[in-house]
Amino acid sequence: MVLVLVITLFACEGNYKNVKKMSLSDGAPIAEGKDINFKYTDSGKLVTNLLATKLLDYSNLEFPYKEFPNGIEVRFWDEDGKKNTVTADYAIQFDNTGLVDLQKNVVVITADSVVLKANQLYWDQKNKWVFTDQAYQIKFKDGSYNDGAVGFDSSEDFTTFLSRKNQGVQLVDKTKIENAN
Repeated sequence: MVLVLVITLFACEGNYKNVKKMSLSDGAPIAEGKDINFKYTDSGKLVTNLLATKLLDYSNLEFPYKEFPNGIEVRFWDEDGKKNTVTADYAIQFDNTGLVDLQKNVVVITADSVVLKANQLYWDQKNKWVFTDQAYQIKFKDGSYNDGAVGFDSSEDFTTFLSRKNQGVQLVDKTKIENAN
């Protein structure tokens, strides 16, 4: 009798993970969060603060991701303590690739007063790169701006910015050009 009980106990324990997976309906998130206020620190310094009213965690799927269906606000602080902010009405973060897809009313405001507005923006966290293939509007700290019709690729700090097709105003410091020649 004891032997049968022990075998049954271990058999049930081994299948616990499978039973847990079966209890979820197909495509359901493994976890849901409300009023998220996630803070990431490094060496005691606040580096990132993620705010969202709703989080759906699909890390149980073959291609895991996290979805923020009601929008997201992310605040970043650089090494000098300067704050950068990203907001969007919808966001999805793909765990395996490190890619974040921000959609609807995307606004990026950097500590250097660069303001980017777009309907969709991708952020490659691993390569520290942002890009879109849709229209955008960006205003740089010197007052120049681009109204892009097709999209752009850029480093996440906007020091390298490659626009595909745009029109705008570019301010040029004439003294720097004369001194370079």
